[in-house]
Amino acid sequence: MEVRHISDKVAASSTLRVIDIDPQTDARWEELMRNTPASWVYYAPAWLGVLQEVYGYKPAHLACEDETSRLVAILPLFYQHGWRSGRIIKSAFTGPLTSSDAPHLALLQAAVARTRTRSLVKLHLKLPSNALDGLVEGMVGRLAYSTYMLALPEQAGSLRLDPTIKRAINKAIRSGVEVREAETEAELRAWYELYLQTMRKFAALPNPYRYYRVAWQRLRSKGMLRLLLAEHVEAGHRRLIAGFLYLLWGATISYACAGWREEEQALRPNDLLHWRAMQDACAAGIRWYDFGDVEPGNNGLARYKAKWGAVPTPVYDYSYPPAPQDASDMPALVSDRAPQLMQLAWRYFSARTVGALSDWYYAMHLY
Repeated sequence: MEVRHISDKVAASSTLRVIDIDPQTDARWEELMRNTPASWVYYAPAWLGVLQEVYGYKPAHLACEDETSRLVAILPLFYQHGWRSGRIIKSAFTGPLTSSDAPHLALLQAAVARTRTRSLVKLHLKLPSNALDGLVEGMVGRLAYSTYMLALPEQAGSLRLDPTIKRAINKAIRSGVEVREAETEAELRAWYELYLQTMRKFAALPNPYRYYRVAWQRLRSKGMLRLLLAEHVEAGHRRLIAGFLYLLWGATISYACAGWREEEQALRPNDLLHWRAMQDACAAGIRWYDFGDVEPGNNGLARYKAKWGAVPTPVYDYSYPPAPQDASDMPALVSDRAPQLMQLAWRYFSARTVGALSDWYYAMHLY
């Protein structure tokens, strides 16, 4: 394996070295994942490969090794060039994976150093702590969102559910809602149509279908992807009304995205989908249910996830060069007016048009 040495002067430790690394070919990356309890799917080489193939991001992954060439930390990074974002190096939904502070700081210092050597390139990191504030080149974190995690017991029946959640689950069952796992790409495509409807409702840009198709092809056979479908069964007829897509790694199952028919929400299929996923996860020995992210101010969604017993972990945005302290407080930037106008018109488009616009947005690198 060939690696390129970045820096010997890291985190005041002469025994650590930061290197460029290819997770697809270097088995040490996945070995570290298996041996680190905090690992989850967003470090997995297979998932990183999906992002690279679908969006054309260029890998810029870093790792930290000790004097025996054993990896002690990894940091997935991608280089992208978008019309709005410009040239950036960004973390793939997560920060360094390590069990100690020195390698963590070493990787962040190396990421800054790499950015500094490139003209007009910015660094964007998402970290589950603001402990980095002021430690690296004056960088200060800004709250981006909170990730809600639920600790799972060995038996799903031991979960202490809010009474309203219990009633919703029971209502779905009494109403004839059944949950099963998708088995074909045709079922994935049918779910994607519901996903587009949901994203249109929330005036949010959906991922292109190609992302889900490639993820289905690359991850499902490895046990890293599940699509649960909720169907309303009436007079022998089954009708798809909702579906949740999950990503899995180690001890964590991550709720990634969802689609549903708004007119069928009274049947409470979403609650039953969460419950079925938790039951299956407990039976498989999975210990963490990742409920996904909640942006600041979305109090309704935060309360819903808290009813299940999920606990929030703040995630902070860091950028280099450091953004002006008051920049994050601005309600809108001139460069963001175009997407804001697009969101205003979003709900007037058909779901198919929304999907086509998403394909165009990513193909033209308008992010």
